This record gives sequence, structure tokens and C-alpha cells, in this order.
Amino acid sequence: MSSRLMPAIAAAAALFAATSAVAAPPAIPESMLAGLQWRLVGPFRAGWGTMAAGIPDQPNVYYFGAAGGGVWKTDNAGATWQPMSEGLGSAPVGAIAIAPTDPKTLYVGMGHPEPRYDIAAGDGLYKSTDGGAHWSHAGLKTTRHIGAILIDPRDANGVLVAALGPMFGPSPDRGVYRTTDGGATWKKTLFVDNQTGAVDLAADPADPKIVFATTWTARNWPWLSYFTPIEGEGSAIWKSTDGGQTWKRLQGENWPKGKLGRIGIAAAHLPSGATRLYADIDSDDHGGMYRSDDGGEHWQFVNKASAVSTWYMSRLTVQPNEPDTVYTIGQSIHKSTDAGKTFTIIKGSPGGDDYHHLWINPKFPDHMITASDQGTVVTVDGGAHWSDWYNQPTGQFYHLAADNRFPYWIYSGQQDSGTVGIASRSDYGAISFRDWHPVGGDERDYDLPDPEDPNIVYGSGLGSRISRWDAKTGEVQNVSPWPVSAYGKRPTDIRYRYTWISPIAFSAKSPYALYAGAQVLMRTTDKGRHWETISPDLTGKQDNAKHCDGDVP
Repeated sequence: MSSRLMPAIAAAAALFAATSAVAAPPAIPESMLAGLQWRLVGPFRAGWGTMAAGIPDQPNVYYFGAAGGGVWKTDNAGATWQPMSEGLGSAPVGAIAIAPTDPKTLYVGMGHPEPRYDIAAGDGLYKSTDGGAHWSHAGLKTTRHIGAILIDPRDANGVLVAALGPMFGPSPDRGVYRTTDGGATWKKTLFVDNQTGAVDLAADPADPKIVFATTWTARNWPWLSYFTPIEGEGSAIWKSTDGGQTWKRLQGENWPKGKLGRIGIAAAHLPSGATRLYADIDSDDHGGMYRSDDGGEHWQFVNKASAVSTWYMSRLTVQPNEPDTVYTIGQSIHKSTDAGKTFTIIKGSPGGDDYHHLWINPKFPDHMITASDQGTVVTVDGGAHWSDWYNQPTGQFYHLAADNRFPYWIYSGQQDSGTVGIASRSDYGAISFRDWHPVGGDERDYDLPDPEDPNIVYGSGLGSRISRWDAKTGEVQNVSPWPVSAYGKRPTDIRYRYTWISPIAFSAKSPYALYAGAQVLMRTTDKGRHWETISPDLTGKQDNAKHCDGDVP
């Protein structure tokens, strides 16, 4: 045993001996818990939708997958949504596809492929043969994150799956998988290396045997995000002419060399009979949109706008039967009618911020569905109007707190949609929009009511900002321990280090100190006016390069 560990072990033993001498609190009798039941308190505001699809012959029927909320379905073009997750073994959805030959057959890939600090893994592929009412596991359990599913338009049992694999470790389970028996058996037909997975798929609309896949060297480390390119030599486009049985890497003229990041791809069929490819590349040196009009043999760089290439979205949609019209998604939806040379924004906020997918009905092209961080919405008039996003309770809430009022209120921050204080019961028969409101703060972090005054709520958020909200005045004050934001910064360049979350907590006893945690613990006893550091560095700082496998950036 290392001598460096002995002091820590001794301290832990002493702490255990001290705490074990204290009488444990009495157990809660089971009879007191017997009547408790789960109930939905809201808010009825959408959260992160990852992928969406519809049924061409049923233009009001759509499905979407949520980053933390399973599968949902509408049969009235988004007016109402119903959960369709019976049988799913995990919540985060990365891909969804409907069989063209049988709209009751659906496949869902679990685990979204966006490499943030809080990326959520899944447990493989699921299949439904009754329109999503029930699901059964269909294999690929260890793939962790599935980026795309492509179903053979002639056979609902022929499926290709792009598996990214685990984000924080090497794995042999990355690559493209193929089944011809509906998921009963699988064969991995494309594998680059254990750091590189597959993230996107596309097929030639005129020839389903011609398919394309993109691979992505997407190995990350928990302490490196946002400021570190996620790229490598294995990121590439691959082509198959036999329905995904064999693959050839495309390295045509003008395709960039070297390390690349995530690549999104879409295919169109030109009047000449050739296959057009659109590809957007996330890369510091080569980022932007590329286009090939001969199936990838030659490429031209058509747009350098950063809005068309990012590892957080990076999906493309071509207008059916209009090969010059292509859509990219990002913080807004961009549309080009000149084959990618110029783009105009057709949708942004409100009701969307950070879009992830756009599906267009090939038989009714004015019917579209888009999935974003603020929910999934439908248009039936070409984007002039969109359905509501206050009808799908799929918001991601990371932490909960409650005050001592009657009825008590619940507080939390929603990913990408701000903060929420919501009543636990209503005077109107059901909890509705009347019973919730923002409470200052940012998004997704802690929101804690003051133990002495529920009208005061403290919220933590992006880059360690701590706010104090006063319900009586509506005022929001910045009471952060340190005024410089750490959001998206390299930890070695900032004073206080945080990850995706900035934790705060109240003492249970008067004077109810508020604590904030970075690599050190900080405390305020005067409601954020002054802070003091009360601990040394608690992170066990060391040379990370000596304790990790692989090359650490």
C-alpha cells in the first residue's frame, strides 16, 4: 500500500469512529410511507428533445425522443403529447427511426451523443411493433450512446445503427452495426479503433444500397469540456454500396486532412443521377460545410459559418426532392436554397434554443418537426406557425429544494430554460401555469429558499454565479463569492474550479450559513454580502497525466 494513502486512511478511520459513536436517527416506520404516491407537479414546460420523426402517410403523427424523458407521441400535430416508454430500460434517447414499410415498427437508440459534462448514457437499442405502445430490448447494450438509426426502406428488419460508444473511456463496442433480422442478431461492419465511434448515417434516396456513415474520435475527459476540441484522425465519412456490409473511407479531392471533430451528413439525389452529399465538420482548422456532387469523390468548401458546424448539434436535413435546399440546426434553424452557399434563419427563440434535429415529411413537405433544448414542436404550414412547447413535461431538473410554507413550494433549475418555483398544490384544482414562476438564478443548478424567509431564493448557475432573488421586490442580486465567471474556462486558468454544476447548501442550524463548493469550500453568514474560504484544496490535486489511461490533453 502506498505510504501516501496512510494519512488519508487514518483520518477516515478516525472520522468513522467518531461518527459511529453518535446514535443513528430512528428509522421511519414503514406504515408512514404506505400511503405515499408519485404525482406530477410540473412545470408543464418542455425540455431537451434529441431526435424526432413522423409518418409520411399520417401527417399528424410524430414521435420524439428526450434527453432524459424517453419517447413521446402526438397524433394531432403537437397539440398534445403522450409518453410512450413502456419497456424502456433507460431514459436518455439518442436516435429514433420509423420503418418506411411498417409505421408501427420503430427503433430507438438510447444515450444521447452530445459530449457535455452531463452526457447521459443508455443501454442499447429498443424495438416496438405496436407504434411505440410497448418496447423490447433489441441488443447493443454496451454501446452507451447511439447517434443515428437507418432502416432499410424495403425491409423493416434491415437496420443500421451508428454507435458512438462511451464518452469517457476506450471501448471495442464503437462503430456501425447491422442487422437483417430486426435486432435478433447484430454484426459490427465498421470499426475504426476503440477511441472512435459512429455518430451519423445517411442513404441515397434513389438507391438504399448506397449508404454513408460518419465516424468521430470522441474520447473525452470529465475535466475537459467546451474549451477542448473533441477531434482526431479517425473522424471521417465512409461509404457503402452494399447496404452497410462493407465500407470504404472517403478521402476525395479537397476533403480536409488531419484531425477532425464531429461530422454531420445528409444525402440527396441529383437530376443527373449522381449522389450529392452535404457534410458539416466541427473543427478549429477545417470547420464548416462541404459539398460533393459525385458521391464523395470531389468536395468543395461552401460555407465557413460556425453556425453550421458544432459538436453539440451537427445534423443536416435536405428538403425532399429539392437537393439545393438544405437545413442546418444550431442555436437557430438555418435554411439554404443555393446548395449551402448562403443561409437564412427560419426559426429561433422563443420556443427553441439549441436545436438538435429537423425532420421533413417527404409527402407533405410543409409538415415538419424539430427537437431542441426547449422542447419539440411541429409546423404544418412550412414554418409560419409552430405548436406549443408548454404541453410536454420533459424538462431536466438536476436538484430539488423545498421551503416550509403550507402548501410548500418546490424549487429547481431547468436545463436551458431558467429557474422554477412551483406550488405543491393549487387553489385551482390542478397545478398549472398559475402556480409557478422563475426565481432568479440561471439554469440547471441549485435553487434554495432561505430557511428564515421563503421569499428569498438563492440560485447557482453558469460559471459559479450565485444570485439572491427577492419575491417581494422582484430584485435579483449577484452575490457570487468571486466576480469572474468560470463557465467554459480551462480549470488551470481560473481562481475557482467548477464542473458543470456549482453546488450550494444551507446549514440546518442557525445562523443558517450558506456554503458554496469549488475546489475549496466557501461560506457566508450574512446572505452573500461577504464570503470566507474555510477549507484547503479538497480535490486531491495531482499530475493527472500519471493517473489516466491514454493521452491526456
